[in-house]
Amino acid sequence: MKLTLEQSRLITRTLFFVLFLLAPLLDIFRLDLYAGNFILLGFDWTLGLAPFQRGEVDSLALALTLLYRVFIPALLLVGFGVWLAWRFGRIYCGWLCPHFSVVEMINRLMLRASGKPTIWEHQPVPGSPPPQRIFWLWTLVAAVGIGFLWAVSLLTYLLPPTVIYHNLFAAELTRNQALFIGVATTLFTLEFLFARHLFCRFGCAVGLFQSIVWLANDKAMVVSFDKSRGSECKGCLQDCDNACPMRLHPRKRKRHIFTCTQCSECIQACDRVQHGDGLLRFKSSTSATVIPIKKREK
Repeated sequence: MKLTLEQSRLITRTLFFVLFLLAPLLDIFRLDLYAGNFILLGFDWTLGLAPFQRGEVDSLALALTLLYRVFIPALLLVGFGVWLAWRFGRIYCGWLCPHFSVVEMINRLMLRASGKPTIWEHQPVPGSPPPQRIFWLWTLVAAVGIGFLWAVSLLTYLLPPTVIYHNLFAAELTRNQALFIGVATTLFTLEFLFARHLFCRFGCAVGLFQSIVWLANDKAMVVSFDKSRGSECKGCLQDCDNACPMRLHPRKRKRHIFTCTQCSECIQACDRVQHGDGLLRFKSSTSATVIPIKKREK
């Protein structure tokens, strides 16, 4: 059975979210401040400075060690990230990023609570169900709960997870541990409630880097609008615009949607309106066509 874009993205986001939470606990990757080194795939990962400091190797051996332990892995990682952004834009954001998963979750809860996906919207989304105030409670619970979960998880990236979870469940957190979790939970909660997509668009350095690289490639993947069928948009409630978690207008030119995460929500929304034959598709920039967006006729 062929998976839809929505199903595929749900799988990749869920798996990566779980990996983000469990990586320190399983010693897949973390920084152990007690030991003073990284843990990678269960092994201590150091810069290899100790033999040089003890006088057991010379400067050339140290340089070679730093080359294959630091510079080559860093170049490969950065190089892959640049290629991915050059070809697909912010695809990491839309298909993997744990933060963007939270953005979409809180958006849906706020939509149920108020008819608007964010508190900054001026008007309710056309065609949205009547607001149910009880969902404000679930929105707050989700924001605080995930904020707390993230705060604890981030701390386990710095200190041994067994120590943090033992202290947490035994109510024996140290002053610094409790302060870190408390402050981080508060900041995450406020960000989830008030600045989700705004942070993604304007505050995330990783996201902005991907956007800049993507804009430089004229053949990069982009959401393309079928201009020849533009008349079929008449009467539509702009479902593609309303579906975008980043609050973008997918039918505009590439430079106007440079923070697009390639999440395909607009494509799926158009497909639903057009009964499976939508006007939006993923294409390379050179083959993409656009049409100016006009106000909906009354």
